[in-house]
Amino acid sequence: MDSPEVTHVVVGFSVGLLNQLERVLPPGSVLVVEEPTICEARDVAGQLPRFRCAAGFVAAPVQNGSVRLADHVDRPDAVRAVLPALEYTVVPAAELAEAWGLPNGGPDAVRLFRDKSLLREATQPAGVAQPDWQRIDGPEEVARFRDAHRGECVLKPTHLQGSLGVQLLGPGDDLDEAWKRTASADQPHLRTAHAGASGYVVEEWLHGGEFSVEALVLDGRVVFLNTTETELYPGPHPVERGHVVPAPAGAAAEPAMRTLVTATGFRTGILHAEWILRDGVPHLLECAARLPGGYIPFLIGLAYGSDLFRGYLDVLEGKEPEMAAAPVRGAAVRFVDAAPGVVREVRGLDAAQSSPGVEYVWVSVEPGGTVPPLTASGARVGEIVAHGADREEAVANALAAATAIEIVVDPLL
Repeated sequence: MDSPEVTHVVVGFSVGLLNQLERVLPPGSVLVVEEPTICEARDVAGQLPRFRCAAGFVAAPVQNGSVRLADHVDRPDAVRAVLPALEYTVVPAAELAEAWGLPNGGPDAVRLFRDKSLLREATQPAGVAQPDWQRIDGPEEVARFRDAHRGECVLKPTHLQGSLGVQLLGPGDDLDEAWKRTASADQPHLRTAHAGASGYVVEEWLHGGEFSVEALVLDGRVVFLNTTETELYPGPHPVERGHVVPAPAGAAAEPAMRTLVTATGFRTGILHAEWILRDGVPHLLECAARLPGGYIPFLIGLAYGSDLFRGYLDVLEGKEPEMAAAPVRGAAVRFVDAAPGVVREVRGLDAAQSSPGVEYVWVSVEPGGTVPPLTASGARVGEIVAHGADREEAVANALAAATAIEIVVDPLL
């Protein structure tokens, strides 16, 4: 499809990303490129008319690394930027932008961010602190690594997103069962059969404060940087329970993030890096070359009074973003707690929505629905976003609203 009105091409289909584009772009300006099987399975043709910004879609082999995507998509005359819609399309989006001569992170650099083991290999010689780690092919190697690291470790797939398949393992955990859970983890509704098999790594389990850094990068320069504090749910799966902007780790995070950008050769776009602060030193957990999830862009907008998404589009168009240099208040998201089971009743929504500082309340389940076990971020069933005069007040407001909600369930049999 070739239209003079199309200014932005999105590689992959994401309702969340299209909602953001709907806010800032005119009608008919966005072309979606997605895998034929995913177009059919997710009814892209039926869903796109909901978005005025959408001009249409092209079914193309987005996730097939053996083909050149630019050979299957005509370059719109007025195109200004190419965006990945999700983790599994960051490389093809960079390759398409590169073929069209548009700013991007650089295909070679972006490939590093798609493979947790390649990222470690590229950044460790540059002095980016990180946990001890190794590639593995089975539970026997996990056992040897765990034995050498105080009886605990972290098992990860290298190519998945949203904490899927990641497990925190202690001395009493059954590694054969753990390996089966991680090796079977996948997202077939988002990843195609030719997207490539995932590898696996085992890592040292670092203990300390966790935070992320969101950075806009233009021609290799960090032009905006934010730190977000993260709280995890207890248990074997590192699923995020809440985020707060800003985090107190900013002074240590900035030089570490600049080193990461230099070490990978990342050129232009956005990075979302997760770190553990141990003995005052940020240690890299992983990093994605895409917009963060978990409502972090929303939090940044509330805290800074600046639109991270607009800033992202600016750098992808080769322009300096208009972002505030520092936050002016605090913002927090708290995810709603719920036990696994069949939902009998949802209580407290009105009380949560009327709580001080609350900006947004959402619960995805209703009576008769199911709350799944909390093994990945996609299993969370609701969230509260709140602001405050500072980070502490924002956290208190989000927590008060979240605790007002009760999801009553009958346990799964």
